[in-house]
Amino acid sequence: MPATGRSFAHEGSLRMKLIYSPTSPYARKVRIVVLEKNLSARIDLTTANPLGADAALVANANPLGKVPALVLDDETVLYDSPVICEYLDGLSDAPRLFPQDGPARWSALRRQALGDGLMDAAFSLVMEGRRPEAMRAPDWIARWETAIARGARAAEADVQRGETGFDIGAIALVAALGYIDFRLARLDWRDGNDALARWFDACGDRASVKHTAPPAGA
Repeated sequence: MPATGRSFAHEGSLRMKLIYSPTSPYARKVRIVVLEKNLSARIDLTTANPLGADAALVANANPLGKVPALVLDDETVLYDSPVICEYLDGLSDAPRLFPQDGPARWSALRRQALGDGLMDAAFSLVMEGRRPEAMRAPDWIARWETAIARGARAAEADVQRGETGFDIGAIALVAALGYIDFRLARLDWRDGNDALARWFDACGDRASVKHTAPPAGA
């Protein structure tokens, strides 16, 4: 992955390639940003399974072997999702998904961290559940489930305070809660979080959210 030494914050009409998995919540964040920023015509989508036959393809783009990865026109690669999302946000002025400064920026970044943390806990639970039952770690399972419950309560408080603009924090949270519904439906994050549930359902009406939903049965 060559280092070019140039700034690539505003690259006109150059094309890019996004390596992603349709079931990855991290990749869904990026795909929502692509649609919200009207960048679809500039990005070629390449699906890949980092845990399967496509592992070498993913590792060639991202040494950590994870998706998403964004390959720029000069073969520079960006990863992970917060970096890719902020790069894409800089390619056009509106809508700005990363506020430039002040309290709004820190709120958006904090809520993005909350959403990403929910994804981390949920993904860890999914992977642990795929291990043989005798090898699973009950303490870690309890820790991740507790993190999800606490994270949902924190998001509920954010919604109640009116922090509901569709910025990068909201996008991360939508992707995280959608992934929990997709892979861990037994964890009813809606219970006791009525405002969050109404907000999430309203976000589901956005074209970017509908179009990036994980495929049924995957």
